[in-house]
Amino acid sequence: MDGNASGEHSDNVDWDTDDEQEIQNFPVSSCSSSRQLGAEAIVGSAEASSLTGSSHSKLIDHFVGMGFPEKMVRKAIEENGEGNTESILETLLTYSALENSPQQQEPVNFDHSSSEYDETFVDDFSDSDSFSGNAENTDPLLDTGKTMLFLTNMGYTVEEASMAMAKCGPNASIDELTDFICAAQMATSYASLQDLPEEIKPKLEHIPSGSGTQKRKYFESEFWESKKQKGYETMKMNGDDETIRIPKPMVGYGVPRGQGLIFNTRSLPEAAIGPPYFYYENVAQTPKGVWDTIKRFLYDIEPEFVDSKYFCAAARKRGYIHNLPICNRFPLLPLPPDTINEVFPLTKRWWPKWDTRTKLNCLQTSVATASLTEKIRKALEGGDGEPSLEKQKHILDLCRKWNLVWVGKNKVAPLEPDEVEMLLGFPKNHTRGGGISRTDRYKSLGNSFQVDTVAYHLSVLKDLYPGGVNVLSLFSGIGGAEVALHRLGIPLKNVVSVEKCEVNRNIVKSWWDQTNQKGNLIEFADVQRVNANELGPLVHAFGGFDLIIGGSPCNNLAGSNRVSRDGLEGKESALFYDYFRILDLVKRIME
Repeated sequence: MDGNASGEHSDNVDWDTDDEQEIQNFPVSSCSSSRQLGAEAIVGSAEASSLTGSSHSKLIDHFVGMGFPEKMVRKAIEENGEGNTESILETLLTYSALENSPQQQEPVNFDHSSSEYDETFVDDFSDSDSFSGNAENTDPLLDTGKTMLFLTNMGYTVEEASMAMAKCGPNASIDELTDFICAAQMATSYASLQDLPEEIKPKLEHIPSGSGTQKRKYFESEFWESKKQKGYETMKMNGDDETIRIPKPMVGYGVPRGQGLIFNTRSLPEAAIGPPYFYYENVAQTPKGVWDTIKRFLYDIEPEFVDSKYFCAAARKRGYIHNLPICNRFPLLPLPPDTINEVFPLTKRWWPKWDTRTKLNCLQTSVATASLTEKIRKALEGGDGEPSLEKQKHILDLCRKWNLVWVGKNKVAPLEPDEVEMLLGFPKNHTRGGGISRTDRYKSLGNSFQVDTVAYHLSVLKDLYPGGVNVLSLFSGIGGAEVALHRLGIPLKNVVSVEKCEVNRNIVKSWWDQTNQKGNLIEFADVQRVNANELGPLVHAFGGFDLIIGGSPCNNLAGSNRVSRDGLEGKESALFYDYFRILDLVKRIME
C-alpha cells in the first residue's frame, strides 16, 4: 500500500509482484472488537473503585477476600501498581505457588527476582492437560484465586466463574465448575434462539445433555483465544523464517482453460479429512513464514495457489487451504470473457498499440481520481504523434496500477462498479442500491472472492450434496461463497453468515431475498464473539455444517491496503486464529 490516494506518482512501482492490492484509504472491514475476558473485568472493577478515596484499601480488601495474606497483597500492589489488577493477581499466584512448593525451604523473597517464576508457573497451569476433555479431574485447586484465573483463562467471564464457585462450594473441582457454567450457558443459548425460523426450533429440543466431558468440548476451543499468540511465537522459534514457494504459473491443481496439469488426487492428513469441509483463502504474497504458520494450524495442508487471471480478465493471486476433493471439478458456464478487449469490446477502437495489456491487475478497493485521468489526457494531447517511450511507460504504469481503460481518443477512465462486479463474477447490480455509496461498492468488491475461481473449487460439492448444503460463512463480505454455490446449482439449506460490516450484511441479505432462496440465512456481526453458545444449538439443529468457508483480513500481510507488515501478529490478520478456533469448535461439536 503506497498511501498515494490520487495515484499521480507511479515511480518505482513493481507491477509484476504483489498485485493483489487494495488501497489503504479503505481498509478491510473486519471483526476486530475484542472479547472482554474475566481478568479485564477485574481490572475494570478496580479502576472504577479507584475513583473513590479508599481505592487502595478496597483493592487490598478485594484480594484479601480471595484468600491472600495482606502482606503479600501489599507487596504485589507495590510492584505492579493499582491499575494493573491482572498482573497483581498473577504475582500473588506466583508467591502462593512458591510458598506451597515442597522445594521451598526458605522464606519467599518478595522482590522482582521472583518474577522469573511467574511466566513458567502460569504457563504450566494454563496448559495443563488435565482439562483436555479426555479424563475427568477431581482434584480441587488450592485456592479461589487460582480457580478464578484458570476459569477466566479458559474464556469464562468473572461473573460466570464467581457464580459457579458460589453455587458449587469452595471445594468444587474444575470439572464441577465448568459443568455448572456450561449448563448455564446452554440454558442462556436456548433463551436467545427465539428469533430462529420456526422449522428449526423443534430440532433444538433434541440436543443431548451428555456428560461433563462432552459438554466441555463445546467450550474448550475458546481457550485458543488466549493461546494463539503463544502458538505464533512458538512457531516462529521453530524456524518460521522460511517462506512457502509460490509456483509459476499459479494454477493450483488445475484450471478450466487448460493451462498447466490437472491433478486428480492428493494426500490429506487423517485429521483433515472431511466432512465438515473447510476452505480458507488469503493473499498469496505474505511476509515470510505466514503461509507456513497458517498451514501448520490447518492440519499441514499445502496451500493451492491460484491466480484468477486464468478464470477471467483480472488477476487476483490467492492461496487456498482446503480439504475438498480435487477431481471432477467443473467451471461455471458460460466461461467469462478472457481478455480486456473481450470484456470491453468498445474500448478496442481507442486502445493504443503501445498499451500491450490483455489482463487487468487485481481489482482494488478504490479508483483513480478525475484529476489523474485528466492529466493523462492533457499529456497525450500536448505532443505531436506518438508519445515518447518515457511518457508511454509512465502512462502505462498508471493504467496498470489503477486498471484504467481507454474510452476515447487519449481518454482513460477507471472501471465502473458494475464492470467490477462482472469481472469478479457477481450478478449485475449486486452491490447497487439500498443506500450503498459508490465508495462502499468499490471497497466491498475489492475485498471479495473472485466467484468463478472459488466456484471451480467448490463444484465438487454438487455431487456430494445433491439436496443442498449447510454453510458456515466466516468473514462473509458480500457473499462470494454464497453466490458461487448458488451459481453452481447447489441449494443453500442453511447459511450462518458472520460479517462485521453492516453494508456487506445488507448486500448479502438483499441478494438472498432477490434470488428467492428457500433456506435460512442467520447472521452474526463479530467473528470473535462466535462461540459454542451460538454454534452448538445450530449444529445440532442443522445436523452439522457441510462447509466452513472464509478468508480473514490481510491488512498486516501484503498488498497496498496493509497498515503494517506484522504478519499474523497484527491486529487485523490475527483474526485468522478465529477461523481456526471456530473450525476446531465445530469439528468438536460434530464429533
